[in-house]
Amino acid sequence: MRAVVLHEGELDVADVPRPAPGPGQIRLRVTRAGICGSDLHVRVDPDVSADVAAEVGYPDFMRAKQRVVMGHEFTGAVDAYGPGCRRRWRPGQAVVALPLIRHGDDIHMIGLSTRAPGAYAEYMLVAEDAAMPVPAGLPADLAALTEPLAVAYHAVRRGQVSRRDTAVVIGCGPIGLAVILMLKALGVRHVVASDYSAGRRELAWSCGADVVVDPALESPWSMLGTGPVTSAPELYGTGLDALHALRTVPGLPWWSALSAAQRLGAGPRGAVVFECVGVPGVIEEIVTRAPFRSRVVVVGVCMQPDTFRPTMASNKEIDLRFSFCYDPAEFRATLHLVARRKLDPRPLLTGVVGLDGVADAFDELGRAGRHAKILVDPWLQ
Repeated sequence: MRAVVLHEGELDVADVPRPAPGPGQIRLRVTRAGICGSDLHVRVDPDVSADVAAEVGYPDFMRAKQRVVMGHEFTGAVDAYGPGCRRRWRPGQAVVALPLIRHGDDIHMIGLSTRAPGAYAEYMLVAEDAAMPVPAGLPADLAALTEPLAVAYHAVRRGQVSRRDTAVVIGCGPIGLAVILMLKALGVRHVVASDYSAGRRELAWSCGADVVVDPALESPWSMLGTGPVTSAPELYGTGLDALHALRTVPGLPWWSALSAAQRLGAGPRGAVVFECVGVPGVIEEIVTRAPFRSRVVVVGVCMQPDTFRPTMASNKEIDLRFSFCYDPAEFRATLHLVARRKLDPRPLLTGVVGLDGVADAFDELGRAGRHAKILVDPWLQ
């Protein structure tokens, strides 16, 4: 079969053996695959990610010297079953799957390891248990977006965002745009988006952001309204004002009233900020500029060491959270949000290429222009 093979930073189309499904595995005829921002990173320097993966117990992450078929965002049609499968679906059934597969007792990351070739190919293997049927009527272009949208869903859940929170999305690349889509799908009323790229700002509008700014010209932090607390005297004054008001009521146990109000959500509240850039210095900028008591969810993948001032985060009581992936239930929920049209990811789709166009698509996506998500159709000539 034909596949795109990465070796020493170069992407080339090659003929490789068609995979045979092992125990508990399904072979898919790939219909669409998405190019992920993490693929752009690991094409250039996979060894940094491999070193981190090894530290957390996964020694088989791809290395630059290896020949790897990438692609972990995908949908495909059931083509063949391996031994021991329950054969849940008829041949030709469209499915998506978590990009994880077992080989014996080992678990491997599809598209990011030589042990688990990915979806930049005509055929690929997935775990039957990890596969989920695509609801009838959902186009392959949209089903292939399940994985990156699930990353956004998990990030939004990590932020514990309520509808009345102000959300700020820093960086409107594919993952930032997916976060905007998910925030609006879940009913968040005020979403501020920020990016230096004019093309990405247009995409942020298309994805439903309520306010979109060019940070070279205006600060996203000035678009939050009068609610969030932005200075220490203001924070302390809020507490003293509440204490003064409660103590004017004779016989009222002010401490109980204050605790009850806090349980109901009263009191100073910051924004929920999503860092979707992944460049050194962005976390520090957010910690410095965000309102007091903000929750910061780091979704961008920064491949270099970084620093921020813990004392600033402490003084402002900033919650700093990191988000990486999703769980199986979140993956399924995302698929059905799209299928039920609660979320419309079509603004993300900015191109489709065949296998011969993958290398050029990587280069185009690396320029942060008009593109968000380029899909791969392995059968497109």
